[in-house]
Amino acid sequence: MAKKQINFLSINIISLVLFIKNSDSGIVIKNNQYFCIVKDHQSYTHPITLYNQRIKEEGIVVFDDVRGLPADKEPFVSPDYVICIGHRGRIDLLYDGIPDYSEQHTVGVIFPNHALTMVSKTDDYLATLIIVDAAVLNDPMLQIINQLRYRYEPHPNVKLDKHEYKMILNVVEGMREIVRLELPDCKMLMMRLLEFFLRLLSQYRTRQLKETSTDKRVSIQFHNDLAKHFREHRDVGFYAQQACLSAKHFSTIIKEETGHTAAHWIHTQVVAEAKMLLHMRRDLTIQAIADMLGFEEQATFSRYFRRETGMSPTEFRNS
Repeated sequence: MAKKQINFLSINIISLVLFIKNSDSGIVIKNNQYFCIVKDHQSYTHPITLYNQRIKEEGIVVFDDVRGLPADKEPFVSPDYVICIGHRGRIDLLYDGIPDYSEQHTVGVIFPNHALTMVSKTDDYLATLIIVDAAVLNDPMLQIINQLRYRYEPHPNVKLDKHEYKMILNVVEGMREIVRLELPDCKMLMMRLLEFFLRLLSQYRTRQLKETSTDKRVSIQFHNDLAKHFREHRDVGFYAQQACLSAKHFSTIIKEETGHTAAHWIHTQVVAEAKMLLHMRRDLTIQAIADMLGFEEQATFSRYFRRETGMSPTEFRNS
């Protein structure tokens, strides 16, 4: 029954996105609510500064008409997960001290606790932000965020073509409509749309990397192999063999390219899938889930899950 409800919910969300009315320009920007009048001139206050409490209460919030960083001169370190969609203009910044940027038709995916410092900005820079409270990242429905972390943490930007940009905006407009209509189960709907957004973006980024980049080929292949084989293979040696490398050399390359070890990503993938199944497939027993994930015994799966999360599968399901 739970699975049917989820599938029905997913269909309704996608239908909502497809029927959103879009202008030809593709940019849907609301009246700016982040300006205040000070002595006959406008002073910009960043929405993250104004609505910090709202972010904590709602979990996922869309802010339009964003013109820059909350702190132009000082490094900005967000405790939350930030997605920045560039509409026009350009802002050049330092991402953990490394030059980066946001411009028209780019999407930046920034994980918590990374430092952003503005270097320069054009007067016409305009963006939309999706802010996700850090606590929401632990929800089993959004384990895709942790699964895709390796793609965005070293290099957060994705450049989109016109079609991709329009599709991303359609999803964001669906988020706005959910809030505007005050739909029941608003938070769950927002999470489902965010998941859809991230899956779309992941496909666009994979296409971009295959077409334009010769860097990080080992980690790209590793994560493609991992998605296919993590249920049967949780040893680094298997994935090193797929890449025709020694386990030691393979592990060194993965750490250099992604910032984390191959073992880290294997554990992340397995635990993310386990959390999703425990949360969303309550019709399945712990033994059945252990079988699906390639564990010979339920006890082995339970020890693995507890080691990685600090909880037993049953404790997690009931939490």
